[in-house]
Amino acid sequence: MTSSDRRLLIVHAHPDDESIGTGVTLAKYVDEGAQVTLVTCTLGEEGEILTPELSHLAADQEDRLGEHRIQELTAAMGELGVSDFRILGGIGRFRDSGMVGTPSNDNPKAFWRADLLEAATELVGIIREIRPQVAVTYDDFGLYGHPDHIQAHRVTHYAVSLAESPTFRPDLGPAWSVDKLYWTAMPRSVILAGIEELKAMGMDDEFTAMNPEDIDFACPDDVVTTMIDGRDKLPRKMAALAAHATQVNVQEGFFALSNNLGSKGFGVEYFRLVRGGDGGSYSLANPETDLFAGISTA
Repeated sequence: MTSSDRRLLIVHAHPDDESIGTGVTLAKYVDEGAQVTLVTCTLGEEGEILTPELSHLAADQEDRLGEHRIQELTAAMGELGVSDFRILGGIGRFRDSGMVGTPSNDNPKAFWRADLLEAATELVGIIREIRPQVAVTYDDFGLYGHPDHIQAHRVTHYAVSLAESPTFRPDLGPAWSVDKLYWTAMPRSVILAGIEELKAMGMDDEFTAMNPEDIDFACPDDVVTTMIDGRDKLPRKMAALAAHATQVNVQEGFFALSNNLGSKGFGVEYFRLVRGGDGGSYSLANPETDLFAGISTA
């Protein structure tokens, strides 16, 4: 398979999730000539705003954060080189649900409350249009339990199944089967090592003070199958994160120190293969190093 034959679909919940979790992966495959499509399920309307001069955009004020975050997403994708990025169902179709137990969870437009078939059908149309061999989304816990991440997981899995059925909505295009499906992953040993390095650099906050047993967004090392080494893409990942200025401050705290860690910080991204592959016994110690490994046809 040539680079131009490779097609990658990555599904995230909010603007900035893509840069935090898969920024170097997006940049790597764009640079290698693959067709890369990012689908973002909401506009992140409920996000906290780190830039005081834009606080009036908050959900409890003008409620215009979503439209601003589209601009941030556009700038971030410019840094990573991704030209095909879409909002699931179009702008404003599904709304950021906020965290569990918050009033925003009760909004009828909240993505968490979306009809699963309705949301998945929107993604089926994209899958059949671009025909990706590889799809990436979150695990069934949504990495750390955010309702929209969990819903993105559900929607992606359902859409992948529906897309391959020739009897489901033929008006959306010919059936298409995704060869490999991945979940993003954060290996426990990598996180713990990072915390120790951040402590050594002088960071002292809630993150570095976490009890290892309470790091619920970490996954066991033995379920990690794939590692994408994008250390040469790290400057672009950090530039993409900086573009999400209302959500991420790369000059202070965790992100600043992570950037100072250089290639050890955010330059390597991890995944868990849950569908397809060549049957190899991959692990964190012996990982796949290419999401398209084992795919031989266009």
